[in-house]
Amino acid sequence: MKTWEDYKEHVKETDLLIGKDLEETEEISLIISAMIEQRTALGLSQRDLAAMCGIPQSSVSRIESCKTTPNLSTLLNIFKHLGLQLKVTASEPVV
Repeated sequence: MKTWEDYKEHVKETDLLIGKDLEETEEISLIISAMIEQRTALGLSQRDLAAMCGIPQSSVSRIESCKTTPNLSTLLNIFKHLGLQLKVTASEPVV
């Protein structure tokens, strides 16, 4: 295996449960990365964002370090203050 992508495909083919966990982790990581990127682009500290959202700075830190997964209302609150939108699109149904 030469790349991370090759390895992920190998895992998905050999262990479906771990493959699903890997996909979920990557999807969460993409969301959190977008949040961090936007916060940084706006010149906001974690403390600034927390104050705007009415949540503790430690919560922002735990979310950004993927130590916790925010509930949907918290995520939407953060995104609103960052000028981001969460969009849902159709995908292939899992059978």
